[in-house]
Amino acid sequence: MAKVLALSFGRKMSNTDVMLKEVLKKCEEAGHEIKFMRPDDLEIKPCIGCCGCVVGIMSGRTNGACVFKDDFHLVEDAYYDADAVIIGSPVYETSPSGTFKTFCDRFGPSHDLAFLTEAKKERIAQGNELLPDERVFKPRVGALVGVGGAMTENWTIMTIPIMYESMMSAGVDVIDTHVYYGAMAVDHVLGVPAQMERMDKMAQNIIDALAAQTDEERTKWRGADNYACPVCHQSMVRVTPGTDLVECAICGINGKIEMVDGKATYTFSEEEQLRSRMNYGGKLEHRNEIAHGAMTQKRTENLAELKKSYLHIGE
Repeated sequence: MAKVLALSFGRKMSNTDVMLKEVLKKCEEAGHEIKFMRPDDLEIKPCIGCCGCVVGIMSGRTNGACVFKDDFHLVEDAYYDADAVIIGSPVYETSPSGTFKTFCDRFGPSHDLAFLTEAKKERIAQGNELLPDERVFKPRVGALVGVGGAMTENWTIMTIPIMYESMMSAGVDVIDTHVYYGAMAVDHVLGVPAQMERMDKMAQNIIDALAAQTDEERTKWRGADNYACPVCHQSMVRVTPGTDLVECAICGINGKIEMVDGKATYTFSEEEQLRSRMNYGGKLEHRNEIAHGAMTQKRTENLAELKKSYLHIGE
């Protein structure tokens, strides 16, 4: 029996809540333990960018503890316990909710698999007994759900790419994503059988992944197959004008675009795929640039004095 967690950033018992609960219901029927949480009902303060979590990990003093003492630890503990995580959010201005972004900002580096893996290695070598929670390192699968009222899909275009942030740091293997757009046409998703059936399919995808006997089968992409990137299975790419170069906005990896029989094809090398933000190599690359950049940054002389002339501008 595995543990399946759903985090809903929608309104209580509205579309997002019910769609995630449908997934949980099917997972429970398959014998898994389920948990549903609404971070909007908790006190979770926004990140202030103090870097206390990162410094704590890098220095060996903490495992990424936040300076704020609020309800975030409740979500953190449930996330660490889970073998599968499903996250859903309504779409506001083409993107997930502000509360969702607050969650991601707080979850970021302090729960990053590479930060904590390297910290564990260093602390064992140093004899430091303050080791990260072992639950950090267990494999998880994930799925993402967005719900938009707009009748055209392009008004939801940023939703899933941004929602990947909630899976990126912890190294969750995303196996399925779905956006329900046009939600304004019917008062509730319970009146749209096709959408509820899609949630049943998502549940089955999670159940199948949890039952997999190999890592390849566990992490296999089970969602829609119309994608450009072979790692995140999404199609948000940045095109460099005047060249054939493209970059996956989610993974941060470089590839090439080519027209074949009038159709665009995208190629990403194996080397680039390994350095995706969704893979350990990409996370380690970022961890190292922080360790050798932000943690050793140069200090500006007389900074306090230099700031004085800007202190009350426009206030």
